[in-house]
Parts: sequence; C-alpha cells; structure tokens
Amino acid sequence: MHRIIIQILVKPYLVAILLHASASGLFAQKSDTIRRELTVDFEIRPRAEYRDNFKWTSSDTLMPQVYTTQRNRLSINFQSDKLRLHASPQEIHVWGEMGKLSRVGNLNFFELFVEPKITKNLSVRIGRQALSLDNGRIFSAAPWGQQSRTHEGVRFLYKKNFETDLTIAFTRPYAKHFDLAYSPVGSHTYKYLLVHHLKYKFSNQVSLTIINAMDVFHRTSGDKQYYKRITNGGRLEYDKEWFYATVNAYYQYGENAASKPIRAYYVQPEISANTGRTLIRLGAEVMSGNRSTVGNEASASFVPLYGVAWKFMGNMNLFTRFPADVNEKGLVNPYLFVVYQASKKLSFRGDSHLFYSQYPLLEEGRQIDGTYLGFEGDLSLNYKPVKALEIIYGFSFTLANKRMELLGKVPDSGEVPVWSYLMISYAPRLFSRKWIDVR
Repeated sequence: MHRIIIQILVKPYLVAILLHASASGLFAQKSDTIRRELTVDFEIRPRAEYRDNFKWTSSDTLMPQVYTTQRNRLSINFQSDKLRLHASPQEIHVWGEMGKLSRVGNLNFFELFVEPKITKNLSVRIGRQALSLDNGRIFSAAPWGQQSRTHEGVRFLYKKNFETDLTIAFTRPYAKHFDLAYSPVGSHTYKYLLVHHLKYKFSNQVSLTIINAMDVFHRTSGDKQYYKRITNGGRLEYDKEWFYATVNAYYQYGENAASKPIRAYYVQPEISANTGRTLIRLGAEVMSGNRSTVGNEASASFVPLYGVAWKFMGNMNLFTRFPADVNEKGLVNPYLFVVYQASKKLSFRGDSHLFYSQYPLLEEGRQIDGTYLGFEGDLSLNYKPVKALEIIYGFSFTLANKRMELLGKVPDSGEVPVWSYLMISYAPRLFSRKWIDVR
C-alpha cells in the first residue's frame, strides 16, 4: 500500500526532478565554486482535544468527545546555487476517535517539489507545495491542521525590488486508501487554480499586497462543462514603531455551482499596538451574504478560498465552511486579541469575538428580528522550555444566542459549548551539512 501511495505522489514530478537536476549540473560547471546545503528535520506533534455541546459539521456528535491526533513529519531540504529539492513525508495518526483505539488517518507527502533557479531573482517551483500568502486569510498552509494544506502545480517566483509570484495548480484523482480529511490536498474541489500575488513596499512604513485568483470547477450537470470563480483584492499596511494599521478587502465574482452569478465582498480593518510585552489587536471581519435565499438572481455570499478561519474567527471553528455555516446570510465578526509575553519562554493569549449575521436568519420561512449570534472567548498558554520543544494549552467557550441553533451549531443555546486542547510539538534537527566545492 505504501508503494502505491509513493508511486502516485512521486511519478508526476520524477521526470522534472531529473531534468532540472541535470540542468543544475550544467550551470554549476560554469562556476568556480558550488555551495550546497542539506538539512533533515523531524517533528512529532500529538494533540489531545475535548469538545462538548456543539458541532463542526452536520454529521458530528454533540456528546462530550475526547480524542487525540498525532502528526509525524520529516522534512528533507537540499539547496545549491541553482537548485532546491524538498520533500516532507508525513503520517497522521488518530487515537480514540469513533470508539477505535488507534488508526492511521493518512500517510502522504505534505510537500514534494523541485525548484530550479532560472536567474538570480527568478525560480520555478514544481510539485506539491504550500501556498501561504499575506496574512493567511485567502491562502494559507493551515499550520494548525495536522495535515495542513498544499496545492499541486507550478509556481514562478520573482524577488528583487518587490516580490511577485504566479501559481498554476490542478487537482487529480488522489489515493483513497486513507481518510481524505487528513490529506493536505484531498479537500480541494477545483479543477484548475490560477493565483497571482504581488507585494510592494512604498517605504519602511507603507506596503501593499495584491492577490488575484481564479479557480475553475468541473460541472457535473448542465450545458457548460466548467464554471469559474474570480477573487480580486489585497491589503494595505501601515507600520511605524509600536503602531500598526491595515485594511484587507476583496471582491468576488464569476459563477457558483448553482449557476448563479457571484457578486460578493470581504473587508477586514484592523489596528494594533505593541508595548513590548503586550500586543493588542482590534479589528473586524465582514463577509457579505444574501439578504434573501429565495429569488436572488445573484449570490452575494463570499467564500474565503483556501485560507484559515480559526486565526480570525475563533479557535472553536464554528464558522469555517462558507456560505453553509451561516446559511448564506453573511457574517460580521468584531474581535479583540491580547498577547502577553511573560518571559522568553512563556506567553499568554486571550481572544474575544462577537458574531453577527449580516442579514436576519429565517425560521419556518419568516425572518427573525436581530442578527446577533453569540460571543466566543479563547484563552491559550504557550510555553517553550527549550529550542525544539513547544507546549500549548487552550480553552474556548461560546455564549450562544438562540439564533445559533438555527445554524445547526448548538442544540441548546442555554448550554455553554466548550473546546479545549493540549498540544506538544517536538521538532529537532536531525542532520545539517554545508559544503563548498572549489573547481
């Protein structure tokens, strides 16, 4: 079985790796010195979780549940003047889920790519790779998830006076021997994905990030074989000494799976202050939704593509699938984050969220007055006793409004949903070597 998985993952890139490795050798012969570096890192990351009285998906149980997942990841990186090779095989193990003592969630590659340098400032990354852009709201490697998130394709990277890259990704039939929920690529439904990213600093204080993306999907029925969704926008930042301000905005258009045109938007203003030991962030997210779910000619529901939700909308992940988790009514999320660095090894964090639907929810075909959904509080402790070891404990709770019941997230708004976790990450470097060949 392992051999089948490796063949499925490696074959698309094997020819490219050999060709570019040969090209690298030709380039290297023109130089008097060749610099090489090889590093091997390993991470073991178990995480025990407890949750009660809420659902992440409609098929989840509401009963108290305790289970543990564990990620074992090996990272091998080789780099020379003209070439980079990277491989990150990982195994996700699940303990105590669904009455089973132990099972393998997935055995896969997190990343597997080759990156030859075309010029000093231009390189091409070919293979399975993480796509972490800007603050992670639209594209992220999803580091919290044990499986994380990657894409397969080609990425052109240029860096000189500014940074820009162009990604062309695709999906293919992935192995079904293990649970796709623990695969870094298994959740993708697009057929093709095109992403352009640019970051430019006007000065030491002001910078601009632009992201343009188009994902193309295969239609299972209808006259058109494919439909596309386009997202344009970016972020403006101001950073001077202890003060930081930013605004993030995107407009989404194209077509959804129901053949409706999309006219949606997303806005995120934020300010923060850093006093040295304490960081305070105050902001809000606004995701547009539909005023009415019946008779709309266009969909106003914004989908935050392939970013992370917990980083912005709370650790309990009540709102991760858009527009399903908000019944297409949009979401407004004012938040306040406070991080206190008690020492070099210990830090505390407290997050507060207020949740509102942009438009009133429906019950038995009629609108309910008001839009308030609830409050979430997240508390966490981060302790790093030594360089390679990190221990994180977190506790979250929600004070849900009656309207949250209509979203299918809580059975009884009179109860308090809770979620807690303890995660340990041990990530030592197993091998490191640098050498220079002089000719």
